[in-house]
Amino acid sequence: MDFGQVFRTAANGANKVMLPLLRNSPLAGVLNKSMAEVTYTGRKSGKQITLVVSYKRSGDTVRIAVVAPDAKSWWRNFLGDGAPMTLMFDGKPHEAHAIATRSDKGAVRVEAKLLT
Repeated sequence: MDFGQVFRTAANGANKVMLPLLRNSPLAGVLNKSMAEVTYTGRKSGKQITLVVSYKRSGDTVRIAVVAPDAKSWWRNFLGDGAPMTLMFDGKPHEAHAIATRSDKGAVRVEAKLLT
């Protein structure tokens, strides 16, 4: 098993733990200050996907730094012109348009402009 597969397996396990914590836990208020659910439609699969990300918000812009981007593929859905996503934080859904960019050093950031 390569590093990417190990990382994806660990990330899937973390999502299964974090989603209920964000939704139903007494910790939800604290976690929602830096963690959000992201829901989007896969560009190849057409399936709706939900995962947990760490984010920083400034006004109507939400920035998501993608840790170990070469071991993940979700952010590729937002390359080029980007795509819609729904972010769940502060107890409510926020529609957004997100665009992923990669720096010359390989760092990936997804920037989402809130629409609602």
